[in-house]
Amino acid sequence: MKRIESPQNTLVKHWKKLLSVRKERDKSGEFLIEGYHLIEEAIKQKENVLTIMISDNSEIPNNWDVDNLEIVEINDVIKKELAETEHTQGIFAHCKQQTVKEEEHDNWSRLLLIDAVQDPGNIGTMIRTADAAGIDAVILGKGSADAYNSKTLRSAQGSHFHLPIIKGNLPDWVEKLKERKVTVFGTAFENSTPFHEVKKVDAFALIVGNEGSGMNKELLEQTDQNIIVPLLGQAESLNVAVATGILLYGLTLK
Repeated sequence: MKRIESPQNTLVKHWKKLLSVRKERDKSGEFLIEGYHLIEEAIKQKENVLTIMISDNSEIPNNWDVDNLEIVEINDVIKKELAETEHTQGIFAHCKQQTVKEEEHDNWSRLLLIDAVQDPGNIGTMIRTADAAGIDAVILGKGSADAYNSKTLRSAQGSHFHLPIIKGNLPDWVEKLKERKVTVFGTAFENSTPFHEVKKVDAFALIVGNEGSGMNKELLEQTDQNIIVPLLGQAESLNVAVATGILLYGLTLK
């Protein structure tokens, strides 16, 4: 088993860049995860995992299938360099981002489109919720937080390895979806229908917008119908991730 002890090692420097620099993640198509739960989800899709890094006093569980995976031992100095959590479990993985062939897009009939949501915790929660609600894919539009930010990854709790998550131009996506007769729902306060009054459809895309300004107005004009979660109390609005969860389940369980 390979062991690395110097924080000046080329690989260690690359891992640190993947943690802190979005451009490095975009350029390389790679990212880093931390902790037993996320890595256990990752190795279920072995092709995603490049290296598992295990620190002193941490162990790889016996029930993990790590055959043919590279495992590197690291010391406590490097562990501290890579740790993003206060009480790290001392295990990390260097992974590849998903690649999705364009022909797969036509198989998706339930999608979540995210328009300029900036908080990585919200993005991660929405990815996790979409996974739980049986959504086929998540499309991140311009201005949205990075899907592979460490906070996004922790919030999603492994759902990155369960469904496609891709970046895309949302107006183009809406056009293509409507050509395929997929109903496109926007979210807005004005000129909208309470979600529980919407007729059931088998194929739909839900678009949710920025935490402060909501969906882009031009995008709203492209939708088939705009919906809303009614506010029954005195709160002025719902957190975008909470609203997304209500709407996704409202649309899928009709």
